Amino acid sequence: MEEVKLKKIAELREILEERIRNLEAEIEGLRIILEFVNNILLEKSFRRADEIVLTGVPEAAPIAQPPVLKEPSRTIPLKSSTGELLANIYVEDRNLRIVPEPGKKFDVNTPPFEAFLIEKVLNKMREIDQEAVRRGELKPEEAISYEIKRDGNIIKEIFIQNVTPQRERELRSAIRWTLEKMYEKTRVS
Repeated sequence: MEEVKLKKIAELREILEERIRNLEAEIEGLRIILEFVNNILLEKSFRRADEIVLTGVPEAAPIAQPPVLKEPSRTIPLKSSTGELLANIYVEDRNLRIVPEPGKKFDVNTPPFEAFLIEKVLNKMREIDQEAVRRGELKPEEAISYEIKRDGNIIKEIFIQNVTPQRERELRSAIRWTLEKMYEKTRVS
């Protein structure tokens, strides 16, 4: 009698393990689809300045001179704990441009760039904003977005739009920590 119960419990365990594997595969598929949707939203909601300037201009009308880029209202140097300059953050309105120091080569594949800065910080902020957009608390054009400009795998600039003052402090800290850890790893290797 006891042996029959154990056999049924073992079968139940196999069924549960199979169900968990199926659900995990489904979740992974949903994550891939969500990332695809997020990328499309990012592409469609982020327009370059030259696209905005040319939008709505009649074809026969002369093209206006390109706008003069504003000087950043603030420049924030990001330094390592030893005082070495890693990058500068240029703040203009609600936008941040993070530009690595010219002598520093930060590879996007060096941890913790992807796992921490992109996934846990920037994507998390974007998810929170997208949820606020769905609830009608935020306009789509006010949601945080970002773009990583690269030369191959080397980061040339990180551009982040729609940054609140609270998030600016959080981002400044997260970016400094990430770049310092990346720099330490490149110095060791």
